[in-house]
Amino acid sequence: MDGTVLVADDDRTIRTVLTQALTRAGCKVHATSSLTTLMRWIGEGKGDVVISDVIMPDGNGLEMLPKIAQDRPGLPVIVISAQNTIMTAIKAEEAEAYDYLPKPFDLPDLMKRTARALESRARSSSSAVEDERPDELPLIGRTAAMQSLYRVVARIMNTDLPVLITGESGTGKSLIARAIHDFSDRRTLPFITVTPADLADLEGPAKVMARAKGGTIVLDEVTDLDADSQGRVVRMMDAPGDHAPRFMATSQARLSDRLEGGRLREDLYYRLSGAVIEVPSLRERVEDIPLLAAHFLARAEREGNPPRALSEGAEELMRAYSWPGNVRQLENAVRRIGLTARSEEISRAEVEAVLGNQPAAQPVLGQGDGEKLSASVARHLQRYFDLHGNMLPPPGLYPRILREVEAPLIEIALDATGGNQAKCADLLGINRNTLRKKIKDLDILVTRRRKLM
Repeated sequence: MDGTVLVADDDRTIRTVLTQALTRAGCKVHATSSLTTLMRWIGEGKGDVVISDVIMPDGNGLEMLPKIAQDRPGLPVIVISAQNTIMTAIKAEEAEAYDYLPKPFDLPDLMKRTARALESRARSSSSAVEDERPDELPLIGRTAAMQSLYRVVARIMNTDLPVLITGESGTGKSLIARAIHDFSDRRTLPFITVTPADLADLEGPAKVMARAKGGTIVLDEVTDLDADSQGRVVRMMDAPGDHAPRFMATSQARLSDRLEGGRLREDLYYRLSGAVIEVPSLRERVEDIPLLAAHFLARAEREGNPPRALSEGAEELMRAYSWPGNVRQLENAVRRIGLTARSEEISRAEVEAVLGNQPAAQPVLGQGDGEKLSASVARHLQRYFDLHGNMLPPPGLYPRILREVEAPLIEIALDATGGNQAKCADLLGINRNTLRKKIKDLDILVTRRRKLM
């Protein structure tokens, strides 16, 4: 790399690491812990690229971006921040930062981005961040998956592209749709969520368009729309009228499967998928769980609840849990734990008491009915062991697990054969006397009926 890099960060270690790495790469480096010094350097014409933290002792790095753009048009600014929320990414994008990276950052990745910035010297223009917007949204995470999502949201929010948002239930699809609207040029216009009932009759599309008034229309769980309603949406998108709204759609389902199964029209899919956002499940970003839990506990404290924090053991157990209901389930569980905890520090046992009553994990999105039984059983068994942390489950695990598997197997087989034990034994491939003994030992109720086959 060839050029001069200005580094501004109040963390001495970060300044040292960046100075050494950039110097080895061939750059000249000026490093400071002061925004005032940074702005003086920029005003003097120094630097080809800026790497700046957001929160500094003497100001906010993001708030300096418009002035930097005014004083030095085209000077690339890479923002690094420990405030790992979607708002940071959005504000960085609005202020036209060259790039944004969360802390802790990957040094080789930052070096590559700096090299690109030196090569491109992209021009940027000022864009002030509006003070009246909320300080935060409940879309939080420092993992790579969430940071990637934030960047996509920031880049598409002021376009007219239709947006398709997919992900499991409870991951925050509707929050992302709302964020795209609230921070876009359409934020003063209506935000309309459309359900199948809104499109059930021929007048539905006209009513929806009249309510939207050029704002944003979100098709909630688009695959729940029947074929006629999907056709009406296609016609809405093809002839939007004078005040064309922006269309977005959400879906829990894997849309390729719905296309193959004929439950989603191809023409609707291609119209909606101008930009596709895949929201990661909580299982795919477990390192964000402590951050989210702390956020929910802090929110509860602001609402008048006692201050609470997770102990190390409690945090470890929450990371090990599978969270089938994703962030929504996590929020409900954290609120419940916060209310029932006996002291300010939440113990591992208190978390286990709540998570032990939570529903078991469902198959991961996209696995569908093709998941092998052994894989499903393995996931549930692993969760059972994880809930005990460093301790072993109570003795007698083998017969308890076999009982859990045998009972539903025999019950379902009996139901399938109309309660005929001879047929059931043949179906299961066991002796009839063995079946009778298991029915008695497992306390299974047998009801004889005529089975229509």
